[in-house]
Amino acid sequence: MQDLTYHTENRVAYLTLNRPEKRNAFSATLVAQLKEAFTKAAEDDNVKVVVLQAKGTVFCAGADLAYLQTLQTNTYEENLADSSFLKDLYEQIYRFPKPTIAAVQGAALAGGCGLATVCDFVFAVPEAKFGYTEVKIGFVPAIVSKFLLRKIGEMQARYLLISGELISAQKAEQIGLITAVVEAENLTEKVQNFAQILCKNNSAEAMFMTKKAIEIVQEQDLSQALLYAAALNAQARATQDCKKGIAAFLNKEKIVW
Repeated sequence: MQDLTYHTENRVAYLTLNRPEKRNAFSATLVAQLKEAFTKAAEDDNVKVVVLQAKGTVFCAGADLAYLQTLQTNTYEENLADSSFLKDLYEQIYRFPKPTIAAVQGAALAGGCGLATVCDFVFAVPEAKFGYTEVKIGFVPAIVSKFLLRKIGEMQARYLLISGELISAQKAEQIGLITAVVEAENLTEKVQNFAQILCKNNSAEAMFMTKKAIEIVQEQDLSQALLYAAALNAQARATQDCKKGIAAFLNKEKIVW
């Protein structure tokens, strides 16, 4: 059985974690398959949005038992290579050129919570729990910390990362960790509908440039960020998508993206 399944429908790529018997926990194979799947979706011109979802009752429980056991005997170099592999996945998703949506139907723990964190949008059922539980086993949630600080700020990130406590989906929505809480029976429909809104209403090129702007301006001081934003604004005006969109707007025509 594949650890990850991949299929496309209506310009959306669906990546489904498929280790329900292991609570969809990370393995080297699963991480590798996720990286391959995101690369495939990035290169497919017929894919405009990616949905990350999971089978079973748990979204992702972080590292599996076999992985944790290897930590006991790995050398520093082996652990660095392994950590870098996961780091590359998180960075790939965060910098992905197309919108990403996580559909969280159950608990997202440790590395699994990190997986949801790096997606652009997260919709979760009310029963879902979120937490970076690494400190409870003497581990450090180091890689995700950069992304979490950007997403929810230092005070909330400190609480979650240092306490290792689990929070409800409602609390996660309140602090900005997830986009919205959706009843379980409506989760699939909500995610599919939202994906189609992005596909039909928005320019792919404009969404990509907006994602880049969000990433880059946070790394710059105010003056640098504004200079970058002005340059990006000028660059966007020259794109075919912008010309098409403005022409349709001025002519009161429906824009077909």
